[in-house]
Amino acid sequence: MNYADATADQLLAQQSDRESSARTYPRYLPLAIESASGLTVVDVDGDEYYDCLAGAGTLALGHNHPAVVEEIERVLADGRAIHTLDITTPEKERFVDTLFDCLPDELTDTAKVQFCSPAGTDAVEAALKLVRTATGNRPILGFQGGYHGMTGEALSLMGNTGPKEPLPGLSSAVHHLPYPYTYRCPFGAGGDECWRTSARYVERVLDDPASGVVSPAGMIFESVQGEGGSVPAPVPWLREIRRLTDEHDVPLIADEIQTGLGRTGELFGFEHADIVPDVVTVSKAVGGGLPLAVVVYDEELDEWEPGAHAGTFRGNQLAMAAGTVTMRHVLDNDLDEHAAAMGERLREQLADTATISQAVGDVRGRGLMLGVEFVDPAGEPGPQGQYPPDGDLAERVQAEAFDRGLIIETGGRDGATARFLPPLVVSPRQVDDIAELFHRSVRAAIDADERAEVLA
Repeated sequence: MNYADATADQLLAQQSDRESSARTYPRYLPLAIESASGLTVVDVDGDEYYDCLAGAGTLALGHNHPAVVEEIERVLADGRAIHTLDITTPEKERFVDTLFDCLPDELTDTAKVQFCSPAGTDAVEAALKLVRTATGNRPILGFQGGYHGMTGEALSLMGNTGPKEPLPGLSSAVHHLPYPYTYRCPFGAGGDECWRTSARYVERVLDDPASGVVSPAGMIFESVQGEGGSVPAPVPWLREIRRLTDEHDVPLIADEIQTGLGRTGELFGFEHADIVPDVVTVSKAVGGGLPLAVVVYDEELDEWEPGAHAGTFRGNQLAMAAGTVTMRHVLDNDLDEHAAAMGERLREQLADTATISQAVGDVRGRGLMLGVEFVDPAGEPGPQGQYPPDGDLAERVQAEAFDRGLIIETGGRDGATARFLPPLVVSPRQVDDIAELFHRSVRAAIDADERAEVLA
């Protein structure tokens, strides 16, 4: 094939022939990207799209930010080392300095860093090894609806049972606790009673000698469940979880792989609650768009022997250089505050869209990590009066949005939540454009449903 003249359809057909059945995004975002800048991607046919997926939240500064491109070019032009395993370099030390500048002093004053293989799931694997080694215990406490990666131990902590069904032998040393998903509270409670009941449940598990859970090695949580449907944890619940883990000497692991570096309106999601975890996993945005994963943890947990966790590509110098520039740009330009403001602007307009139909069930999230859950008003209401999730409608909205030049993700229960993860540099005008495109997409999908219902 002459790739210079190939159409998107030709490239997609070849990809379908050659890539595995496990491929995901091309199935519902059928484009072949030619170029990208900021919030915009252009496919080989010349069609332009607003990218509100942004590498699943990886591209904090959008595509090909000039500062990141310039730094990568500098490293290459200067003949700097590209691959160093865990041997240090000036780029690496600058990266750690800048990462520590982003984190609370209460953590960094006694922090150690472990560089991992360049994927968030390996940072989770490392964090679990770390706390198990330090405590001598094995069980890990996670939460229903959680997502921590697709490798062995991380996958065992996943709330979604689908990817786990064909894989017998995953770790049994994990326990899934109820997450305070207010819209679909696992206890059937509403409002604040949901998080209070969840916290009491966790406390009971830790206190009750008949709970069936032996001394845990650690607890892992997301301040906003991303793949779980952009579900934010109530701030008082986060504080209670920190109090309980402190009192029971259970290391608390904050999975900040998607929420980290300004995404939620704070530099890290746990900072909304003014808590300090014992372990923080970071990836995605901290690599500046290149693969990088790191664990930051309290030095009291540093009981590893040399080589206890390793990875050939933990010395990705280009990613460290790109990550340093990205973090510095976020800090110097207060992009966490910008994300909070732009997120509120987008959320208000998404809430307006929710008024057009009962099929738009919930609008939620923090900062620029937002979700809109679609429901089936013909279904049986739950204990709080909420209708069942409607993944089919969410998929149709996603398709309508794509046709209009807007790329969004779906997730959550039954894939019923449309998710928004635009770059942190999104402008007010772009936010308004995104909201308008989404509004028209929802209207078109719902109108099509109503016409189909009449014809039936």
